[in-house]
Amino acid sequence: MSINTATVERHIAARPETVFSFFTDREKWLSWMGADGEFSFEPGGAYRTRVNGANVAQGRFVDIVPPKRLVFTWGWAESEIGMPVPPGSSTVEITLEPVPGGTLLRLVHRDLPSPEACAAHEEGWTHYTDRLAVVAEGGDPGPDAWM
Repeated sequence: MSINTATVERHIAARPETVFSFFTDREKWLSWMGADGEFSFEPGGAYRTRVNGANVAQGRFVDIVPPKRLVFTWGWAESEIGMPVPPGSSTVEITLEPVPGGTLLRLVHRDLPSPEACAAHEEGWTHYTDRLAVVAEGGDPGPDAWM
């Protein structure tokens, strides 16, 4: 595994089909991550979303295999955090594996430019996958504390 990779694993008490739907529907996506955004959920389709504050992520969907796998490029079109990750310069791969009691979500964010970027993105993905787990399990994650 590349040194410039961030990895997050999270058990979610919901079926893979349910969890997957939160990655392929605009309103569901924004229920756990982001204030607004435009998404074209198809291979080659673009997205641009204001994750929080003035931090705007942008990239393209590469591969979508319901309900098992989603791959998209990632980067910051606008950023308050000063993290030099240009749009589309890194890749996020999400796999969903059925396990007893729900789904094991594994998120691997590759091609980040530095160990500092890896740490920052791992912290961010941990925050947002925690919110995803709450909403996918039928709860309300409430307002994003990072907004």
